Amino acid sequence: MDRITKSLIAEMLVNQELNSQGDSKDFEKLVNYCVISNEYSKTFELSAVTVGDGGDTGIDGIAIIVNGQLIENKEEIDDLLDRNNSLEVTYTFIQAKTSSNFNSGDLNTFIFGVKDFFTESPSLVRNEDIERFAEISDYLYAKAPHFKDNPTIKLFYCTTGKWIGDQNLQAVINQGVIDLEQASLFEKVLFHPLGAKEIAASYRKTKEAISTTISFSNRVTLPSINGISEAYIGLLPFEEFKKILSDEDDNLVNVFEDNVRDFQGNNNDVNSGIEKTLNNPDSDLFSVLNNGVTIVASAISPTGDRFTIKDYQIVNGCQTSNVLFNNRNSEFINNVNVPIKIIATDDDEIKNRITLATNNQTPIKKEQLASLTGFQRSLEQYYNSYSGDSKLYYERRSKQYNSDSSVLKTRIITVPYQIKSFSAMFLNTPHTVTSFFGTIVNKLNEGKAQIFTPDHVYSPYYTSAFGYFKLETFFRRREIDSSYKKVRFHILMLFRMLNQANELPEFNSKKMDKYCQVLLDLLNDENTALKAFKECIGVIDRADFDKSDKQDIKLLSKTKNLVDEANRSAPHNISHK
Repeated sequence: MDRITKSLIAEMLVNQELNSQGDSKDFEKLVNYCVISNEYSKTFELSAVTVGDGGDTGIDGIAIIVNGQLIENKEEIDDLLDRNNSLEVTYTFIQAKTSSNFNSGDLNTFIFGVKDFFTESPSLVRNEDIERFAEISDYLYAKAPHFKDNPTIKLFYCTTGKWIGDQNLQAVINQGVIDLEQASLFEKVLFHPLGAKEIAASYRKTKEAISTTISFSNRVTLPSINGISEAYIGLLPFEEFKKILSDEDDNLVNVFEDNVRDFQGNNNDVNSGIEKTLNNPDSDLFSVLNNGVTIVASAISPTGDRFTIKDYQIVNGCQTSNVLFNNRNSEFINNVNVPIKIIATDDDEIKNRITLATNNQTPIKKEQLASLTGFQRSLEQYYNSYSGDSKLYYERRSKQYNSDSSVLKTRIITVPYQIKSFSAMFLNTPHTVTSFFGTIVNKLNEGKAQIFTPDHVYSPYYTSAFGYFKLETFFRRREIDSSYKKVRFHILMLFRMLNQANELPEFNSKKMDKYCQVLLDLLNDENTALKAFKECIGVIDRADFDKSDKQDIKLLSKTKNLVDEANRSAPHNISHK
């Protein structure tokens, strides 16, 4: 293995807080991280896509991306279908070999494993991870009537060598592509052989702040404004606007400020109205019917009509942008001009004011938007008040810490996992956090979600996230059996119940800080925390609860069984409301 690849592995292991498992396993993780980071626009758990082990059918990594979301269970598919009415699917399969050459036998094994993955009667022995992904895939194909197009499939075969386009190896690849195409399951079949040079380039790309270059001729320069280095307003042809939304592989990039307000799908009047306009011969009316998109960047570099915008976020127009992207292949899309405002500023307060002032097409009510945006920013600041071993990073914006190599990736808490950990630990609802977190927005809008409420104190959010981080640390170190990972959110609920004898205060009460500190003190002591989590596992083992039964994990009645067993185990507890 060359020195550059070794150094990339060393940095990745530190950032992911992983122990080395030898060159082969370490290289698999590096490749999975590089490939999927460049295929998927949001932060993800490396363990969720790594499948290489006994019974891996010649596959080391799998990612199934549906409507821009990395899918981990079937329920997320139903959620996305309810919100979007259609499914856009991409499969990514990875094989990583530390050999310095590309081997036709290994290539054939990889291709055969992928083909076997999609057969109704597989011939290869499958491990638990392959089984899980195959079950998701089967469920997806059962929803085939809702596909926008047949899925795209991408295969990445990676070694530490150099790809030189060997004719014999290319013939193996070409035949594999033909075989997959003949299955009539895919719209596109793409095969990418990557050597050490390409992997290094992919790794560096994961650390770059997002930037793009557009042709912006139909514009007006706004006059000098205090706190803003430059600003422009105008109309941008869709073909140019698409460069802001997607990468060179036509993947949607996540550039949406405050991602808790993620795309709401077409099941609302605003978004369905936009889609109807885009798919009509009079789609050129879009520019006068739509309020447009506001982009805030850290820098804008104009050269004539060519504008390079760096480190940018769409602070208004998330819904519009997603509908435009989803309809990028519409017959009439090239008639569309997008009203756009591009602003360069590093002032967070100005950025916040722009976000609040320009959002008036979002399905969230204006006053809720203001409080939600403010709460997210304040929660991020609260996280920043901790240091040392207690340090976590709250990721309001997808991949906002990617360019900072000093940030350990395992200490990043995304919005979905903040919601899941808080809901499990403090709302006693671990059975409800299996589906895609975007549904929380509907509950926020209806006033039904007891989360991110303006008067809440921040300590329970941080505490639940820190509990999640510590539990994941023990899983990574293999100090807790990985079979309990399926019920990690149930463990978080039990951790609070077994270790806090006082009644749960109101979330807006100052008593909550003191309540949480008891839990944080336990979590900050490695030995005590490990012992406490193992006591939670004991409750799960004793209760009428089967952790291997997917239905048990989702049932309120089974969660109540855990609560009852916890009360028997800790009779001193006053209340677990």
